[in-house]
Amino acid sequence: MIKLETLYILAGLMFAAFALFNLQDRSNPRRVINFLFWGIYALTFMFGGELPHFVTGCLAIALALIAGSGKLGKGKPDSASTAATERREAHAQRFGNKLFIPALLIPFVTLLGTFTLKYVPFVDPKSLTLISLVLGTLVAFGVALLMLRDAPIHALKDARHTMDAVGWAAILPQMLAALGALFAVAGVGHVVSELVKAWIPLDSAFAVVAAYTFGMALFTMIMGNAFAAFPVMTAGIGLPLIVHQFHGNPAILGAIGMLCGFCGTLMTPMAANFNIVPAALLELKDQNGVIKAQWPTALLLLIVNTLLMYLFVFRF
Repeated sequence: MIKLETLYILAGLMFAAFALFNLQDRSNPRRVINFLFWGIYALTFMFGGELPHFVTGCLAIALALIAGSGKLGKGKPDSASTAATERREAHAQRFGNKLFIPALLIPFVTLLGTFTLKYVPFVDPKSLTLISLVLGTLVAFGVALLMLRDAPIHALKDARHTMDAVGWAAILPQMLAALGALFAVAGVGHVVSELVKAWIPLDSAFAVVAAYTFGMALFTMIMGNAFAAFPVMTAGIGLPLIVHQFHGNPAILGAIGMLCGFCGTLMTPMAANFNIVPAALLELKDQNGVIKAQWPTALLLLIVNTLLMYLFVFRF
């Protein structure tokens, strides 16, 4: 059966390939450090379910130490050559907007698989969306190779250089999501609830809603991930106060609450995959340039989402 673990193994094999490519890249003076970093990361994906928790924790600490040392390096990508640049320009002129077909296939196949794979007996129904997403990525990968008549190894090597350019920030979302789960188990939501009860007038539905929406944005800014902030804030404010005390609609609470968290995502460097990674890939002089461009819109959206939740969560 295709399970979530199958996807982890597939991802682990990809990161293992990145590690080997780094070890073979003599243009990178720190290729051994890169090899260790991506190799350890690959092990956590391929054998994380089998390794003792202590060993997995040690591997996570090793990743943090390597990332914190600042010793990760970058090699010279093959795509930086004149021939590769000319090839890309020729493809752009030949295919035009058709180059977007592989990218558009990913959401299309993901949506299609989410609705249809539940009828396939060897697919785990608990992981339909993630399995569909990986399937969509593989389909898009195959279509791109056919269109451009390129070899898979070239794509993997370019992907490795992209990951090297991003560096340690590429693994930050996963680490922060784990931190959010840890906070939820540790009872941080209860602490948040007690703080809100001490400082917010509990007879005001709007004050409670504002505490929840702005709290979602703030915790997301701290954790870098709205999915990590959601269980903490919902357990602390959403369920006990908005749903149970004021009889709010939990579906509307969850939907708009996540949108509030996404507003926080736009305003924090902790959301590295959204804000730091684009700055690195675009080689912006200001590492926080993406955040500076986004925060006014994010703040406006947060205010609008707060008003929408107050208007709808108690009326439907």
